[in-house]
Amino acid sequence: MARIRHQFYLSESLSERLDALAAAPGASKSAILADAVTAWLDRRGTHALDDRFGQRLDRLTNGLGRIERNGQILLETLALFVRYELAIHPPLADNDQAGRAAGSARFNAFVTQVSRQIASGRQTFGADALLAEEPR
Repeated sequence: MARIRHQFYLSESLSERLDALAAAPGASKSAILADAVTAWLDRRGTHALDDRFGQRLDRLTNGLGRIERNGQILLETLALFVRYELAIHPPLADNDQAGRAAGSARFNAFVTQVSRQIASGRQTFGADALLAEEPR
């Protein structure tokens, strides 16, 4: 690899420190300065990447945090609803065929409605749903 000669000035104290460091066996001023310049340029490149992508990554992280929080709210809401429903409705008797048929029909209607909502892209709750609701 070709090397290019550079001339530059160092303060006296920095020059003394460089001389002391280069006095070690196997060390040279050129190697020390080359390593120092490489490290400085690499650090500067890292800052450029942080400047370029840092804000985007922060926005993505915040968005994922909101999604996680909303998922937790949804799960907690569903869990409380199921607990409430189980607490207020007594279990059906084994021979209550009419009650089981009505429950099955209600469940099928519920699943069908959820399927329709998902397929259409509509939401029951959320900012978009509140804006789309018609006054009653």
